[in-house]
Amino acid sequence: MSQQGEAVPAAATGAGTVSAPKPALGITDAIAVIVGIVVGAGIFRTPSLVAANSDSGTMFMATWLLGGLVSLIGALCYAELTTTFPNAGGDYHFLTRAFGKKPAFLFAWARMSVIQTGSIALLAFIIGDYLAQIYSIGSFASVIYAALVVIVLTGINIIGISVGTGTQKLLTALEILGVLLVIVAGLFFAPPETEAISTTAAVAENNNSLGLAMVFVLLTFGGWNEAAYISAELKSGRKGMATVMILSICIITAIYLLINLSYLHVLGLDGMSQSSAVAGDLMQATFGEGGLVLIGLLVAVAALTSVNATIFTGARTNYALGRDFPVFGLLGKWNEQTSSPVNAFLVQGGISLALIGLGFITRNGFETIVEYTAPVFWFFLFLVGIALFVLRRKEPDLYRPFRVPLYPVTPLIFCITSAYLFYSSLVYTGLGALVGVAVLLLGVLILFSLPMLSRLQQNKGTPKGI
Repeated sequence: MSQQGEAVPAAATGAGTVSAPKPALGITDAIAVIVGIVVGAGIFRTPSLVAANSDSGTMFMATWLLGGLVSLIGALCYAELTTTFPNAGGDYHFLTRAFGKKPAFLFAWARMSVIQTGSIALLAFIIGDYLAQIYSIGSFASVIYAALVVIVLTGINIIGISVGTGTQKLLTALEILGVLLVIVAGLFFAPPETEAISTTAAVAENNNSLGLAMVFVLLTFGGWNEAAYISAELKSGRKGMATVMILSICIITAIYLLINLSYLHVLGLDGMSQSSAVAGDLMQATFGEGGLVLIGLLVAVAALTSVNATIFTGARTNYALGRDFPVFGLLGKWNEQTSSPVNAFLVQGGISLALIGLGFITRNGFETIVEYTAPVFWFFLFLVGIALFVLRRKEPDLYRPFRVPLYPVTPLIFCITSAYLFYSSLVYTGLGALVGVAVLLLGVLILFSLPMLSRLQQNKGTPKGI
């Protein structure tokens, strides 16, 4: 999932075109890219949800360590797929090559209706929660702010305005500054009375679940599956890819352990579990209202950076879906005047607003959208893991620049983990998960109706798309 809203390449760009990127990245460059992709705004929101599903501080910290290990295993599996089958289509290409066009269509449908739009709604709710803490405009402030974010950024992208690379680097630097600020504040500037409270805080009685805690943890680690796309551009080849993956995940895990230790140190497990803006509460406890405003603005900037990139790339995914499948031809139209897929932006924005509405109905916006996206995300990640086995069998003689170590044990662990997270995201969640699965099943109905819909479209003479 670009469950946390990191930039995602277009999913459906055609299964037959294979790119040939030139090796241009050093190990340090690649590590910087991966860390930048993974460390997003989610780390300022999901720890409170993990705390609410942890029995103790030890379990809380252990889930983050386990999340790093699971992410490393998955990254190694993706490293083999992306170096063997380099293609801008990513998962769409792997699934097409392993299973054919039908599962690939369902993946493209899921990205449009669940995964990508869910990521946009998640990030919008993060912004809404923090802005509501800085300046509340009523009991529905978070939802209103979230909706405004989607409307404004969709409009900006439609009229063709894009953020330059220099600005993106600045915003990313501000995001990292926010992470470091929270770590330093929590570990070195916590008032003595706050530390005492945090060590004795009791956890409220609830139905704690390791499975659900891991759903939130791995949402925050989300992005390594996209980062593997740079594997074909490494100067150092196979050995370098393994080094990059291992070091990147270790660095990310260290950052997450430190920032969560800071949260735990200041707020305690109970305080975290009751917070909707955990970094804001930490900064308020250490530096007062000024710290609250500062971190709120930094988090909002970080999330805005991610949500803008997600809106930009998500619309191009939908545009590609319209080009590959004539039934969705309306999405496959490109506006020459604005140099953007306007229809794809509008549909994506509408779905994202509908998801924000779903969060409003349930009164737990962020949690509901996590529930909505998680089962579908982990289902397709499980299929990608199976695709690695299928492609090894179908094309055993194909040159593989990087082979996943300890095959078949490593990818088997990845598949089992993905299946367990799929199970957990169904069993331990609520309405959101059921809606997400229902939307995916709607995609199944559309898939089986494609021949009939295509004939009706031809009879009516409607455009098939570009």
